[in-house]
Amino acid sequence: MKKSLSKEKPVLTIALAGNPNCGKTTLFNALTGEHCYVGNWPGVTVEQRIGTYYLNDKKKGDFLHIVDLPGIYSLAPYSPEEIVSRQYLIDDHPDLVIDVIDGTNLERNLFLTSELLEIDVPLIVAVNMMDAVELEGRTIDLKLLSKRLGVPVVPVSALKEHGLDDLVKLVLKEGKKKRLGQTLLAPLGKKEADTFAAHKVVHPLFHALKVLEGDILEKGDHFEVFEMAQDQADQFPLDIATMRNAKIHEIAMEVVKDTPSQEEPKVDKIDRVLTHKIFGPILLVLILFAIFNLVFATDFLYLHAMGLELRDYPGFLSWTMLDGEVVHPFQGLFYDASGIVSPGEFLHRLIGDNATGILGCASLGLKQLLLLWNAPEWVVSMFYDGILNGVCAVLGFLPQILLLFAFFSFLEDSGYMARIALLLDRALRRFGVSGKAFLPMIMGFGCGVPAMINTRTLSSEKERVKTIRVIPFFTCGAKAEFLVAIAAVIASSASLDPGLFTFGLYAFGVIVALLSVIVMSKTTQKEKVPPFIMELPNYRRPKMKALAIHVYDKAKHFVQKAFTIIFASTVIVWLFTNFTWDWTFIPTTDPILGLTASDSILANLSMLIQPLFTPLGFGYNTEGLKENGWAFITATLQGIVAKENVAGGLESLSGVILGSGSGLGDLVASTGISTAGLAAFSVFNLFTIPCFASVSAARSEIARKRDFIGTILFWLLTSYVLGMVTYLTFAYVWTLAIWLPLLALLLFFIFNKKKAKVA
Repeated sequence: MKKSLSKEKPVLTIALAGNPNCGKTTLFNALTGEHCYVGNWPGVTVEQRIGTYYLNDKKKGDFLHIVDLPGIYSLAPYSPEEIVSRQYLIDDHPDLVIDVIDGTNLERNLFLTSELLEIDVPLIVAVNMMDAVELEGRTIDLKLLSKRLGVPVVPVSALKEHGLDDLVKLVLKEGKKKRLGQTLLAPLGKKEADTFAAHKVVHPLFHALKVLEGDILEKGDHFEVFEMAQDQADQFPLDIATMRNAKIHEIAMEVVKDTPSQEEPKVDKIDRVLTHKIFGPILLVLILFAIFNLVFATDFLYLHAMGLELRDYPGFLSWTMLDGEVVHPFQGLFYDASGIVSPGEFLHRLIGDNATGILGCASLGLKQLLLLWNAPEWVVSMFYDGILNGVCAVLGFLPQILLLFAFFSFLEDSGYMARIALLLDRALRRFGVSGKAFLPMIMGFGCGVPAMINTRTLSSEKERVKTIRVIPFFTCGAKAEFLVAIAAVIASSASLDPGLFTFGLYAFGVIVALLSVIVMSKTTQKEKVPPFIMELPNYRRPKMKALAIHVYDKAKHFVQKAFTIIFASTVIVWLFTNFTWDWTFIPTTDPILGLTASDSILANLSMLIQPLFTPLGFGYNTEGLKENGWAFITATLQGIVAKENVAGGLESLSGVILGSGSGLGDLVASTGISTAGLAAFSVFNLFTIPCFASVSAARSEIARKRDFIGTILFWLLTSYVLGMVTYLTFAYVWTLAIWLPLLALLLFFIFNKKKAKVA
């Protein structure tokens, strides 16, 4: 929950309620100035957040507390977010409720309004997206709507921040008034409401109508009164939902006026293509492939593959360090022998790392100063080869990761991500998986922590468990860093396009996630498929401000990690890689002592568990792997703390082991690891235990301890098996003749197993 920093008492506490994707969080951001991410798909808000609205436009004096509740369709207890919203509205007693309605879907939104009317609290209906209503050729008679509902109705456009002043004035006017609940179904529930009122139960009309519905929460919260009201009811339970829908339809037909149109709506025309059972998946793959080519490709549009021959771009700066090292910071900035670089790769090379680009110039400048000051060798090594090598490697990939986030955010805000969920729901429902579970999975592309929190919207514990287990398989930005770094090395040694390699691993992660969910749905997490009801949002042009906020938040998150977790880990790695067990410093330039990085504390610890990774191609005594192969074990262990540490750790180790100016490519060459081993290393780190933050989030969202332990073991086993299969497949292609039949046999056994009772 996000709380106000002010300790003063607010003038009013306002609750924002509404359907998913009605613009509620956009209105919350507009009123409070908070930077809560807004997505054009359901499930963005999964817990209540509190912001502050200052009445005099300054951060002092009188203010309102505004609570952004999870988006819900009704106050019936069918999902966790509906329970959160209902409990707050009933038990926490806000001074006023603003019901945010999507004007383009008025009838559907009024169902929740009809329930809010029955609570004893002042209510304002804010009809949002009125500009979109006009574009659709419709009008809404707001005065008539207010009359029929019996509460004030005000038009707003949260996205364009229109009508907000009128809304606040109305809030201040209505917030001090008393209001008793009324129902559109009157006189239904009056007799039962009197029973609740006699027992001093707040919101008696709301509770009375829930009794008539047979609401399960009412029976638990007010058992004795529930029994009395049930006995007095003429009929129990009643189909209140059908009655509400009939009344709401009557009101909507009165207040909404449509302009006749003979043309098919543009949204329907677009959806006929994007959600087509054949063309839809094909377009999805093409869109994602284009994004990865724009972000990661070193041969943009495959011009080099089609015959374009270029020499390496030499760079426009060059100087010689005091230690004799010659550097070319911006070499290959625009193009190299592999082709023209993509926009994302250009940004990566421009920002650079410890040896190239802007960060490289800054790092080399600091090293030059240390050399001028005759700093001890261990000081130069710690700052340049240790700290700067690790931190700059992470920051160097930041532009590409943020560009990828921007593309994904664009797809979300445009409304396309919801169509992806629909496509997958169609394909996977027969295997026991709903499209609703795929929504938090997609969020895993950004960060596993909010994605796992978002599983609260799922309706069953088993669905939450299997979704949490596969969320890390959707490659987050932190994992993308080491994938891009490894892809660049593989590209130079195996002539494989890094964009294609990265896209392939992203796609592989999604495929493994979906297969894992299908297998769990048929075995350990078997259950009836939960219903998936989601109204597709309208397509809209993403707002640049919202995209900028999202990208800024991600950048802030990465930079904080770079200068906290990654900074600390690189110092520790440098320390344990440069000292032996008797704390003798290992000077990289003094061969007399005969000490190397393999004699360090960290090398010895990594070598202890290195044999475990032999079947994966980067373990002990693997063919071709030399003495520095333990570096990959160290980077893997660092990655459990934060996945950015995999790339940062390898870059830092390259400088420590091989000396100043060395990079990941030099380290790979010194270890002799094969392309198969590098691919297996990438796959293992892609699927293994995620970062500590994600593990903590998983623990808080999984109810049973044994399910959490099972989740940890699931991550370890899956990553180890897939890493081993990847290594053997790359090294010995003929093993596909073994793996594919085994996989087919396993799936055949699972799907043809006699149906057991659904748990």
